[in-house]
Amino acid sequence: MSEPPDQPEPLCGLIIIDKPYRLSSTSIVRVVKRRARGAKTGHAGTLDPLASGVLICCIGRATRWVERLMALPKTYECTIDLSITSTTDDLEGVITHVSDLVAPSREAIEQMLAERFSGEILQAPPIHSAMRLGGKRAYELARRGRTIALEPRPVRIDSIEVPEYEWPLLSMRVVCGRGTYIRSLARDIGAALGAGGCLTMLRRTAVGPFNLNRAWLLDDVPDPIEQCHLIGSVEIG
Repeated sequence: MSEPPDQPEPLCGLIIIDKPYRLSSTSIVRVVKRRARGAKTGHAGTLDPLASGVLICCIGRATRWVERLMALPKTYECTIDLSITSTTDDLEGVITHVSDLVAPSREAIEQMLAERFSGEILQAPPIHSAMRLGGKRAYELARRGRTIALEPRPVRIDSIEVPEYEWPLLSMRVVCGRGTYIRSLARDIGAALGAGGCLTMLRRTAVGPFNLNRAWLLDDVPDPIEQCHLIGSVEIG
């Protein structure tokens, strides 16, 4: 009797994707799952369609690590336009230009960030977010014209820096904990300055030790994905 053919080892591990601008995190997972021969696939932390950067995809038994991965600190680079506001706190919404603004100095901005946006802060999620209200997503209710309010909740800002500032554009580098909305940060920083506050660029550069140097461009993800392309459990303990 002939030996049964060897079965391929079930895929298990992480593949880091540099998510492109304008694609959803869910669409990235669908591509990865297809190239992983249909293996169970999930991601460890949503990026909005208008954001790019590090998206950790977990394959096979590694989907059990999602909660641990989501608890890791995240690093973002972003740009805020202080002359406008938006119904979504980013460029997807209805934009309003704010008039009669006085440009704050870089020193005033950095002092305000240190005093009001460092450590544990209270933050209300954007009304156009995936937070649930009465079983419905907040963005679903907002798109129907419902007036909603999301309660502020504690989030953690580990560090916040200003690499560049040329009015009205403020560039920041933020390291933060789970559940922090950078769109809300943009909105609240603008309000604290008595200005607008709309997120115009967001790029996640790292989640814990997983950074862009370890990321695949989506078009370069192997088809099929093999074990040798995955990062193993030893990376997160």
